[in-house]
Amino acid sequence: MLGLLESSVVHQEGALLALNKPSDLPVLGQSGDLSLDALLPALRRRLGLSAELHVVKAPASCYHTTKKLQQFFTNARQRGQYPATYRAVTVGVPAEPEGKICSGLRWQQQGDTAMVVPVPAPGRRSLARKEVKSTLTRYRVLGASGGCALLQLQPKTSFPEQLQVHLTLLLCPALGDHEHSSRVGRVLGVPFLLTPEAAPSRTQVLDEELLSRLGLSPQQLRHLPLHIHLQELMLPEGPLRAPPPPHFLRTLGCLRLPEHQEP
Repeated sequence: MLGLLESSVVHQEGALLALNKPSDLPVLGQSGDLSLDALLPALRRRLGLSAELHVVKAPASCYHTTKKLQQFFTNARQRGQYPATYRAVTVGVPAEPEGKICSGLRWQQQGDTAMVVPVPAPGRRSLARKEVKSTLTRYRVLGASGGCALLQLQPKTSFPEQLQVHLTLLLCPALGDHEHSSRVGRVLGVPFLLTPEAAPSRTQVLDEELLSRLGLSPQQLRHLPLHIHLQELMLPEGPLRAPPPPHFLRTLGCLRLPEHQEP
């Protein structure tokens, strides 16, 4: 895993080291678990770095670097810019080739699990109390084939699982989304939105034709990773780009979706 992390370094300048993290490696974990945070000391030694490495988004990380980046992203959004550009493979093709997805989002307790749910028309009080956050994502269809699509996603706001939830509101859940895809039901092939209460999380369901195109069995589905990839991130020093991971490129080939698209 250390060799894979070393080869995934896409940018190194000053106090900032950027990794194209393997999708199956969690950022944080319990003591003794394999995670990016746990591997950082060994990675620092392997790269021959003198300073300690910290995850920018993790609690108690490098304060000054985190503050600088957060302020840069805030200023960019206030100027109407979209600092992050993602690619996503979706099950379903949006009705419009481009548009914006706007919704309130909030955390909701569902049994023993906390989940992110949409709030279509959040009230002023809930927004003021920060119980709900108003969110927006811009999307554009880059290609479509056989009922699936490759989308460019540019969130203007930041909220956990924002892109996954927004794609379900578009009735086009991300491939490999085993958390929210159950909220999109189908009757005679026509998709419709279910409430989170009526659609508990489960392994994503794909039809036989799509499974065949992906070369997967129903038993392999639960191991299918989420197909949302952060392709470009604007930094104070300029844009930082990361190539799609192997599983993403393989899926594009299986579905005959375009591999090379400029942001």
